[in-house]
Amino acid sequence: MAHGEAATIETIATGLYLEGLAIDHRRDIIWYSDVIGGGVHGVKPDGTSVTSFNTDRKWTGGVLVNADGAVLSTGEGGIMWNDPDTGRSGWLLQQIDGKPINGVNELAPDGAGGMFFGTIDIEMVIAGKATGPTRIYRLTAEGEVILLADIGFSNGIMFDAGRNRFYCNDTFRGTWAFDVSADLLLSNRRLVLEKEDADGMALDVDGNVWITGFRSSAFTRLTSGGSELAPYPGAAGSITQLRFGGEDMRDMYFNVVPADGGDTLKVGGNISAPHSFLLRGRSDVPGMKLPPTRFKLG
Repeated sequence: MAHGEAATIETIATGLYLEGLAIDHRRDIIWYSDVIGGGVHGVKPDGTSVTSFNTDRKWTGGVLVNADGAVLSTGEGGIMWNDPDTGRSGWLLQQIDGKPINGVNELAPDGAGGMFFGTIDIEMVIAGKATGPTRIYRLTAEGEVILLADIGFSNGIMFDAGRNRFYCNDTFRGTWAFDVSADLLLSNRRLVLEKEDADGMALDVDGNVWITGFRSSAFTRLTSGGSELAPYPGAAGSITQLRFGGEDMRDMYFNVVPADGGDTLKVGGNISAPHSFLLRGRSDVPGMKLPPTRFKLG
């Protein structure tokens, strides 16, 4: 929302700890996940419930929409797909180098039909214990998995519209930026933001990076050159993820959790009250529209 539009923020969904977000532009549906309550859920911009799937699956941190309309989602064991129109589902990725995947957190399209994704030490996350290092990979549209970088705790990721720069949140350290080569490999890694609660991420049409924090009630914003802009106001509580939508790409959809929710999960605590919300507001700048992935699903 623009600075004068705070009163226009609306709640369109609730849950225990909302996390993953994707905008289905063709169907005009917002897909979101609840990492504690389980499942991926779809709502219209006015909050009308559409459908839910994988309701017993928890820890889905990332959601994307494929070109055929299937919804891709992360969590324990890898990346799943669900077709909301037919009810069919399956696995897009369960192994890397012949080994089962512990967990996958966030996703971002690579602009060439595939995606970038970050792994997560999900067993230790569930146990509330110190996690091991994670990695950033690219999954091509043809199914090839390419290792790109090692990260402490991979979280929100984005690839800019010019296909020159890749960003990744390292949850308890901050935000990394990388240069991207013509063959979509990463180089020149540098820390562009120190932030101890770096969570979700989105880009606007000016190339600015919007970063959420599980202890932060405002969006941290960086220019493409790494300069920090004034924080952008959010809402009470802490923000886990942001996506832009609407015909003019100025609708803001963002998930809010209790201010202490992330720290509760960090130590293995329990969240049982539905005090997490999917909010809709307006931005004074359009967001970058994410292209669909183009996987051939079975």
